[in-house]
Amino acid sequence: MNELTGTILVTGGMGFIGSNFVRYLLREHPAARVVNLDKVTYAGNPRNLADVAEDSRYTFVRADVCDTNTVAEVLAAHRADQIVHFAAETHVDRSILEAGDFIRTNVEGTRVLLDSARRAGVRRFLHVSTDEVYGALGASGAFTEASPLQPNSPYAASKTGADVLVRAYHATFGVPAIITRTCNNYGPYQFPEKFIPLMVVNAFRGEPLPIYGDGLYVREWLHAEDHCRALAAVLAAGRPGEVYNIGSGEERANLDVAREILRLTERPETLLKHVKDRPGHDRRYALDHSKIRTELSWKPVIPFTTGLRQVVEWYRRHEAWWQEILSGEYRAYYERQYGEPST
Repeated sequence: MNELTGTILVTGGMGFIGSNFVRYLLREHPAARVVNLDKVTYAGNPRNLADVAEDSRYTFVRADVCDTNTVAEVLAAHRADQIVHFAAETHVDRSILEAGDFIRTNVEGTRVLLDSARRAGVRRFLHVSTDEVYGALGASGAFTEASPLQPNSPYAASKTGADVLVRAYHATFGVPAIITRTCNNYGPYQFPEKFIPLMVVNAFRGEPLPIYGDGLYVREWLHAEDHCRALAAVLAAGRPGEVYNIGSGEERANLDVAREILRLTERPETLLKHVKDRPGHDRRYALDHSKIRTELSWKPVIPFTTGLRQVVEWYRRHEAWWQEILSGEYRAYYERQYGEPST
């Protein structure tokens, strides 16, 4: 494993993958310092990193990635020489309801960060993206890094806009930028609007599990810990200007995942509830991740069946964490999205 050193600015480090990555860096790379810049929106939770808040190598700055002056000041004050950019609005359903915040944060925020990185002369800029920029697949095949970008949701379009900005800043200004695109992630601290934690939390509460359409939409699943290892490998040794797909090969239909969660939580399948499908719902995603395996010797090590069981147990043990979330704004969103309140 290549050791990471210096000061790493992580944007969006209070979110799901960001907080797992911050914790991973502090645990696995003792020569690195981490500055976490996060606006702390509804999905950014300070409790996600409460266990590292007093670490002398960790600094939290509450700020908006779109704030040009603050971003520049943070880079200068902490002498950050690497950036890992997670900060984004990420939920497809919310982007369908209202796309404005996605364009602002995901596109303009990335532009601000790129300009700040260029002026500060950072030596690495890692932009964390998604397989959704590629669009939808048929029943077979997988996206490669050379696949065309064909986004089908406002969220995916905003991430595509960010990706091409990153590419352009590398080509035009020489920003040492790298793009990663990952499949669906799951793991601890994931906000319960996302599919797996939504299913788990509703199962524990004995509430219906809302399944879009026929439930046969296929996703490739990667544990957050495997994703963190991949990101660290790319940050350490990835080639600037390149794109790396981060996948697992673990494809599952949504309905099958929901059934397995019901089995693990010992709840009946009568809780499955098919709801109206969302617009532009991509049928299948899958990534060819042979490039990162070959170039950086990374591969996933957590099987989905093992990881899912671990995640269900994590949510079982951390009920206070998710119970606090199931109120206020989330309750209003849930009712708007699925037609009934989460009580």
